[in-house]
Amino acid sequence: MIALLTGATAFTEHRPPPRPRPPDGPLGWAGYDAARRRAAARTGEEESVVYGTGSVGGRACVLLSFEFGFLGGSLGGPTGDRLTAAYELALTRRLPLLALVATGGSRMQEGMVALTQLQRVAAASVRLRAAGIPQIAVVRDPTTGGGWATVGAGADVVLALLGAQIGFAGSRVRPPDADPYAYSAEGQFAAGQVDAVVPPGELAAAVAHWLHALGPHEALPPAPVPRALPPSGEPPRTEAADADTVEAAVTKPADAATEGTADTEPANAATEGTADTKPANAGTEGAAGAGSTPRLPATGREAVARARDPRRPRAEAYLADCFPVRLPLHGDRSGGTDPGLLTGFGLRADGHPVAYVAQCGTPTRPAGYRAAARTIRLADRLGVPVLTLVDTPGAANDAEAERAGAGAAIADAFAAIAAARVPVTTLVIGEGGSGGALALASPDNTHVTADSYFSVIAPELAAAILKRAPSETGATADQLRLRPQDLVELGIARSIVT
Repeated sequence: MIALLTGATAFTEHRPPPRPRPPDGPLGWAGYDAARRRAAARTGEEESVVYGTGSVGGRACVLLSFEFGFLGGSLGGPTGDRLTAAYELALTRRLPLLALVATGGSRMQEGMVALTQLQRVAAASVRLRAAGIPQIAVVRDPTTGGGWATVGAGADVVLALLGAQIGFAGSRVRPPDADPYAYSAEGQFAAGQVDAVVPPGELAAAVAHWLHALGPHEALPPAPVPRALPPSGEPPRTEAADADTVEAAVTKPADAATEGTADTEPANAATEGTADTKPANAGTEGAAGAGSTPRLPATGREAVARARDPRRPRAEAYLADCFPVRLPLHGDRSGGTDPGLLTGFGLRADGHPVAYVAQCGTPTRPAGYRAAARTIRLADRLGVPVLTLVDTPGAANDAEAERAGAGAAIADAFAAIAAARVPVTTLVIGEGGSGGALALASPDNTHVTADSYFSVIAPELAAAILKRAPSETGATADQLRLRPQDLVELGIARSIVT
């Protein structure tokens, strides 16, 4: 597996200092030494883990690889020595750690001595994390037990090989009626526990991109403000065309968003993958198309209508325009995913990485906020700037969202933004629905497009709370001062991008 990533000559093996071991291990398990000798003869290895330095895609790293043929890739005392030495090597040389994991868990022949190696590995991982050194795990078939719960799931980014068996419970210790899908790479991806399922032939390229994105890096510039994009395939909007849709858009019932935010047209929440190779915009503002500057909305009701226009470009289009290469992070690591929120790292045309969090126009669910907080904290620890794209009618407010901890998840997103030491750049590209949108906005570097609004509450619900007739919704929208130019005048936004 190491050769698949580095080539035949690009890996230098390291070994920890030898330590004396009692015959048949710490428990005196009869036949243990003989089993080790047979495993060594079969695999050509002295232990279940090999580690050293190498290069993947021109990026230097520390690699550690489990040999499943050596006693099932199990973790014993000598394995713990090698694993902690690998982490220490990465720390000393300030190189990212790449772990190629295939293990059945702790080694029974060493009993509790084997099990406590998990604590050693966890401590080594924490030291590496505190130093801002990234950890990537490639989980292979099978990856179970303590190896999954430390080296695998404890990494910053988890890539699973297609078809791999992955889970804390190994195949012989699961309930007899357990769903095998839950213990597969694909099932773990669906549950938000791994970031990508990768075919073996694509692994080297994926790892090389991640090594480039995660660093370590010297000081990186802030994420530039994306340029505004015109509606795809649509002619420039005219005042007459705007007027046709204004009244209908701001008087439709609001029933799917929280904190008084309005309902929205179905948003384009396309499945995220690697973007095409359009040049990324490196400036703070770009042209809106054909050399024209979009007209700003004259009224609050018009601003709401334009933000809800289904022809308006969504997050997927903006991310594709910003990043020739995108590396998605998937899931909240608590069993949840939100297809209406995209997170990951992007590589700009100049090669600089940026972490992104992008709402897709739908009510954001608790798993989305937790995934956003995870991404922002990872970027902050690695010194990578953050770009957030705000576009939501508000946080999801259904009963399931409450059971999933909506309030705590939103609070966590607010805290992640507030604590970030790296620069955070925000562009509001559509609806800015109350606290569910504000939780992902930079306090001091937020910008807006001409087709956006940001409001404390949706105008429909504001009118309802004030016991106004539906016909007064437009006037209420005007009172809320939610237009792009209002937001700049109020000091909420720094600029209107064009």
